[in-house]
Amino acid sequence: MSEENTTPEVVETETATTEETKAEATEAPAADVTEATNDVEVPKEFAAIVDAVEKMSVLELNALVKVIEAKWGVSAAAVAVAGPAAAGDAGGEKSEFTVVLASDGGAKIPVMKAVKELLGLGLKEAKELVEAVPATLKEGVKAADAEDMKAKIEEAGGTVELK
Repeated sequence: MSEENTTPEVVETETATTEETKAEATEAPAADVTEATNDVEVPKEFAAIVDAVEKMSVLELNALVKVIEAKWGVSAAAVAVAGPAAAGDAGGEKSEFTVVLASDGGAKIPVMKAVKELLGLGLKEAKELVEAVPATLKEGVKAADAEDMKAKIEEAGGTVELK
């Protein structure tokens, strides 16, 4: 496989795009940009590409992205992740959650034991919570603790929602 596509259309497009971006770059004043680079080991077959991209201006990078999108019919837009994890993060990163027991999943006793252990309740209080589904187990729980509670209750057979 060739490293460069040298078909006349691509060469003309790249040349025209590069000339346009150079003209735009001379018209607009350059802003001070702080470069933030990560120390990543670049495989030798990609070293030349990475070096070329590092030397490009923002306008040239924008033009390159447009050419790649047009050439291969792809999009540089972020891909949305489907599933329950995305639903919890839809409004941005939440730091506190409300843990709600949605169902005991037909395993009432194991779920009661898990709720009793997690919340430090007596057997009667845990039973009342499990029987009153949907029931709020705890509010203002940090993300890691909420995920831990959810995992333990789901392991016991229950269903938990994080809000």
